[in-house]
Amino acid sequence: MTVIVRMPEIATGSDEAAIAGWLVAVGETVAVGQALVEIETEKATVEFEAEQPGTLAGILLAAGSTAPVGAPIAVLAADGESMADALAAAGAAGAGTAPSAEAGADQAHKPVSAEAAVAPTAVPVPVPVQAAAAPEAPGARRFVSPLVRKLARERGIELVSVRGSGPGGRIVRRDLDGIGGGTAAPAAIPQPAQPSLPPQPAAAPLASTGASASAEWVDVPHTGMRRAIARRLAESKSTVPHFYLVADCRVDALLELRSQINAVEGVRVSVNDFVVKAVAGAFRDVPAANAIWTEEATRRFTGVDIAVAVSVPTGLLTPVVRGVERMSLGELGTAIRDLAGRAREGKLKQHELEGGSFSVSNLGMYGTSEFAAILNPPQSGILAVGAAQQRPVVQADGTVGVGTVMTVTLSADHRVLDGALAAEWLAAFTQRIENPLSILV
Repeated sequence: MTVIVRMPEIATGSDEAAIAGWLVAVGETVAVGQALVEIETEKATVEFEAEQPGTLAGILLAAGSTAPVGAPIAVLAADGESMADALAAAGAAGAGTAPSAEAGADQAHKPVSAEAAVAPTAVPVPVPVQAAAAPEAPGARRFVSPLVRKLARERGIELVSVRGSGPGGRIVRRDLDGIGGGTAAPAAIPQPAQPSLPPQPAAAPLASTGASASAEWVDVPHTGMRRAIARRLAESKSTVPHFYLVADCRVDALLELRSQINAVEGVRVSVNDFVVKAVAGAFRDVPAANAIWTEEATRRFTGVDIAVAVSVPTGLLTPVVRGVERMSLGELGTAIRDLAGRAREGKLKQHELEGGSFSVSNLGMYGTSEFAAILNPPQSGILAVGAAQQRPVVQADGTVGVGTVMTVTLSADHRVLDGALAAEWLAAFTQRIENPLSILV
């Protein structure tokens, strides 16, 4: 039967998303799990995979367009069904939805015709048909999506001055493109002439503040990712009761073991790989800490899924490595490098950015001695990892020597982790880091 593909909810709680690009052309066969379309969110562009097989009969939302979550974006013809029949079935069913004026009137696009879908001269991505924007009557209700209202607020655009190009005059995201912030200045009002004043003595020069009065600056517009990071972290810091625990880990034995492993041809592991594996081992030692907070209950996990912070040109992503407790150190390193590489290329998939009970953020490669990270809800903890540095240390015999020390800071959600439980987990992590052979077993 005909399959209607709908806009997925890529980011939890999101109302809308945009089509970054179609990866399959009309008329091509689609298999389950095949990347069908790239969906743009505030944080990343991710590939959305087909959940059912079929032939792409029509594209209902062109690249660059925005639609509410749940709105139809494409039609798949089932095996043995013609594209024309699939489009007709989707059209007869109204694409299975009746968007309200407030939730998605501008996205209730008609399916492309069967002729357009199969004609040799048809473009690969048919642009949805839209009615011309009708003139607005004075005092008429203006239909605006939540995303457009947010963008207009951020850019300082008065929506009353914007003409909507969507059905019924609805204002859509593309209507804001190219519009500068602020409103037009009102016409000048004649002012009565002011009496002339006698010349005033020149003001005394101000004391130097060390900054030039003509200092210049450049405003870099916020990206969607930067806004999302700012919003999420502000929400986390204001709604999650953070507390912090710090530990110094001796890593001389770990660095020696890493050198031995990397001496084997074809094997390459990093200090961060050891850290992530030790995090999983500590959860195995203290399973009660492997949990998150929900409104109904504390949810405890049996497996260990860990998010790893990755710096990308536009901000920060935290792809999730699943089943870390089952991986060898080499497998873990390969998985992390794959996720980090695809994160920087914008090729992560939806499920790779979801889940996990814990994160690891490592700034040691930048020489940072120590820092405290902010939780990424609903995860209950994040480990901030500093650089491994040579420092004075007290030896077992009481003498002072030189050792390599790495400082880590655990940020914990006090709703889930009490101080004693968090301290027990951090002690288990430190024990594994300082005895690295335990990480390998």
